Amino acid sequence: MQKIKYSLFNFYRLLFSRPSFYSLNRFLYRCSLSGMGVMNFESDAISGESDFLNKVLKGQRGVVVDVGANVGRYSAQVLDISDGIEVYAFEPHPINFKELCEAVKSERFHPYNCAVGESDGELQLFDYDSAKGSSHASLYKDVIEGIHGHSAVSLSVQVYSLGEFLSSAGIDRVQLLKIDTEGNELSVLKGVESYIASKKIDVIHFEFNEMNVSSRVFFRDFWKMLQGYDVYRLLPRGMVKIDSYNPLYCEIFAYQNIVAFAQR
Repeated sequence: MQKIKYSLFNFYRLLFSRPSFYSLNRFLYRCSLSGMGVMNFESDAISGESDFLNKVLKGQRGVVVDVGANVGRYSAQVLDISDGIEVYAFEPHPINFKELCEAVKSERFHPYNCAVGESDGELQLFDYDSAKGSSHASLYKDVIEGIHGHSAVSLSVQVYSLGEFLSSAGIDRVQLLKIDTEGNELSVLKGVESYIASKKIDVIHFEFNEMNVSSRVFFRDFWKMLQGYDVYRLLPRGMVKIDSYNPLYCEIFAYQNIVAFAQR
């Protein structure tokens, strides 16, 4: 089988590795990325989020933590899926936080106007200078200016360690931790490292994308952090397991949803 694969690969290389086929190869590359669960951002159905949440949370009870809640789309979806779920949501931008509180009304919803990171403190949150709250607000200025190509404005926000918060709130187990913090995902995980090490978080869901270029974080950093977890990449209908770390297939700095399940 390996000889057949190599023969096909070599045939393709000899025939299509030419400047005249570069546009075709780029198109096929983009199609392949989509098939691997990368750049499927158009909707929750296409990204695989809807299917994933229904499979993981339907009929379940427990705590879901939504870090980087923005205006509440994810939290609202979680609350609709199961009436046994309590959601703790964190959103640092004051304008987004106001919309979040207006959009999600439930006794099972607990919103907090702060950022989450490795340790407690105060940091600058950057956003577009023309925006009044956006989904791209980040603790990294380069996300706004370098990646999105806009001028940035900043505001001071409080940052708290998630581990400290959970401990003080008496939350011993988290069913699902979702992180969408525009490049700050690894810092959030470092702040809850003791919970990860003891597998007190059943499932972790985070984005890996071009914002990690700004934060200088590699997929390998997540891979090392999540020892004891099975790691998958979401597809529109299902997920594919990442059995081993390979830079060729893992260090893809483009939109993708990664989920990790604690090994039991």
